[in-house]
Amino acid sequence: MEFDSFLLAAATGDLSEEPAAREHADLVEFRMDLGEAPLDQLAEYDGDLPLLATNRVEWEGGEAEAEGRLADLALAAEHPRVEAVDVELSSVASGGGTDVLERAREVGAKVVVSVHEFEGTPEPAELRRLLERSAGHGDVAKLATTAEDLDDALSLLAATRSATEAGHTVATMAMGEAGRHTRAVAPVYGSRLGYAPVDAARATAPGQYDLATLRSLVDGLLDGTR
Repeated sequence: MEFDSFLLAAATGDLSEEPAAREHADLVEFRMDLGEAPLDQLAEYDGDLPLLATNRVEWEGGEAEAEGRLADLALAAEHPRVEAVDVELSSVASGGGTDVLERAREVGAKVVVSVHEFEGTPEPAELRRLLERSAGHGDVAKLATTAEDLDDALSLLAATRSATEAGHTVATMAMGEAGRHTRAVAPVYGSRLGYAPVDAARATAPGQYDLATLRSLVDGLLDGTR
């Protein structure tokens, strides 16, 4: 999987939903923390779309128990259809995510290193620093903040542009209603990865568009910049 152009990930904890994502998505973000028996689901997976495996812990917006989740994510990386894994910057910085990084690299899977800020949007200098740190560990630096107003959204878009100009591959979005439009607009500024739920009734983050809508919005905006 290459991130040299925008890719849309359909998020789900149920891999049996993959056929419903094929029309609009480029890959499936498999939220292991939201699914039942996720390793068993992976063992049975024979879908068309490649997988980005995520096993999000509670303090980063997920439901996985802390114990064993990174070991399960490292195991997921070994599945032939898992072409990327997502590990949090906080886990990498503490050393807990090192095994995931190493295993992913051994099997040729890409690594998304992510940060989720649910309390707001940091200052511009901190946004740039977080993206740079994440990019230093992974193939894609993912940063999701919570926008309280349009100025927060603008700060995130500016950081996206700055990091892209610096040569980093990033995935950015602002959560919440004030930042919702960034999910469609951020790819114009360089974001290479977007997320939408397979089932719109089960959004995995605040402010997500449904899959078909986000595909249409991003494609229309990117077409206008070419």
